[in-house]
Amino acid sequence: MRAISGLWRWRHNPLRRATDLAEAWIALSALLLILVVTPLVGSLVGGLARGALQDSVREQRASRHLVTATVVRKVKGSSLDVDPEAATGRDMRTRVVADWIAPDGTVHQGRVMASLDTPRPGDRFRMWTDEQGRTVARPLDSATAATHAVLAGFGAALLAAGLIEGSRRLIVWRMVRRRYDRWDQAWDRAGPDWGRTGTGS
Repeated sequence: MRAISGLWRWRHNPLRRATDLAEAWIALSALLLILVVTPLVGSLVGGLARGALQDSVREQRASRHLVTATVVRKVKGSSLDVDPEAATGRDMRTRVVADWIAPDGTVHQGRVMASLDTPRPGDRFRMWTDEQGRTVARPLDSATAATHAVLAGFGAALLAAGLIEGSRRLIVWRMVRRRYDRWDQAWDRAGPDWGRTGTGS
């Protein structure tokens, strides 16, 4: 509260320059923009991202199918690999040659990643394919889509706040440069004997 009363009295200070008042108004405007515009931008971008991601979730659920595959043999020289689609980095997979039947009824065979530690011929596991039987990543779930939307909104809000603050700093920097230029011009007009007039030197 004391800071606010100090700023109020500062308005009538005879040492206050016009640029000081302009800088104060720019700072206040930037603060208000950050408090008002940033949440609006974040919620708008987050809402748009959420809608697009939920559409993607529905599309992936409709076009991707969980099928059962049968191990034909383990691929030679393949060791356990981390599942790149797993929620944690602890789910290990092994590369195998497997047979599976696509949702359209066609039979397929190929190298795939199996969620088996020690796969043996005849072992069965589940995997995701499209309608034609091509292997695909598991579909995006709603919770992950919502998390991505929140992160997109938060990132947009931070970006908006950064742009506002960067613009404020750029404007103030230009004002300070202009002030220094005016001081240089005044100094040049005063000449090299400024302050020594009439001393007989």
